Amino acid sequence: MSMQSEAGATSFSLGSLVRRPETGSFLGFVVVYLFFAILGGAVFVGAPGWSSWLNIAAEVGIIALPVGLLMISGEFDMSVGAVVPAASVTAALLSGHYELPALVGILGGLGVGVLVGLANGLLVTRTAIPSLIVTIGVMFAVMGLTLGFAVLIKGSTSLSYVPDPVTKSLLGTFINGMFNVSIFWWLGFVALFFYVLHVSPVGNWIFAIGGDAESARNAGVPTARLKIALFMLSGFCAAFVGIAQLMTYQSAQVAGGQSFIFNSIMCVVIGGVLLTGGAGSIVGIVLGTMTFAVVNQGIFFAALDPNIGSIIIGALLLAAVLSNDTFRALAMAYASKKK
Repeated sequence: MSMQSEAGATSFSLGSLVRRPETGSFLGFVVVYLFFAILGGAVFVGAPGWSSWLNIAAEVGIIALPVGLLMISGEFDMSVGAVVPAASVTAALLSGHYELPALVGILGGLGVGVLVGLANGLLVTRTAIPSLIVTIGVMFAVMGLTLGFAVLIKGSTSLSYVPDPVTKSLLGTFINGMFNVSIFWWLGFVALFFYVLHVSPVGNWIFAIGGDAESARNAGVPTARLKIALFMLSGFCAAFVGIAQLMTYQSAQVAGGQSFIFNSIMCVVIGGVLLTGGAGSIVGIVLGTMTFAVVNQGIFFAALDPNIGSIIIGALLLAAVLSNDTFRALAMAYASKKK
């Protein structure tokens, strides 16, 4: 009897592991890290390597979290690439050009992100236009407005701002000259999003909307309000990254931030979130972000051709999509055997 129960417990644990959406993400991260640890040597494994890829992971990771929640709910947000520079330019104009307090510039930049998210949410929920098209249109509109205001007010597409020591230490300093403080902000966002998706009732609503929005609406889930809130959260996080970049590098570029559009989506997909919605996890998104960052920086430590990085990331993306389907099929087969 005891042997049978032990076997059943082992089977259950293995089945639970297979059903986890982040299983493939963890395996991918381990393989990628070991690969670059061998090629990059002691420098990559040491503090310089860790700080390099963690700094990248923190920036893209803060944006990938809300983008992941939106994808789980069945929506996309392509406007994050325009919100990042819009927020940094707004803060630079308010606190730099007009010499207003740093807090005013920060709140102004964050407000831009929230307003863009609100516009995205309202357009998606009140029209029949897919979120992919809506957010692309909003992205170009925000890019145009950012460029126009920067040139009109400052006469340049590049703006500078030197923050006070307190603001710099909170949002843009490097600990020991290597680790950006944004890493700790990222960890804070991870904890918050983990609570929202996996602990609070809102998480069940997000999964329900991604699985079947109509059924979720009929069950009483406030689908429209929740989607609007998720888009606003996405805009806020993208704006936060823009503010952090301004405080770190003391410069705002109108054309900056476009790489976040696809990088954030790649992190989410590598993290096990289904493109069709309804499945995913915060742990998986974090692992996907770390995997992307390791590849991004591992190329330089390994002294490889930068083009190889694009090949590896592309291969990871395809492997992630295939593994998502594979682990899902294994989970369904396991569930059928249990019945």
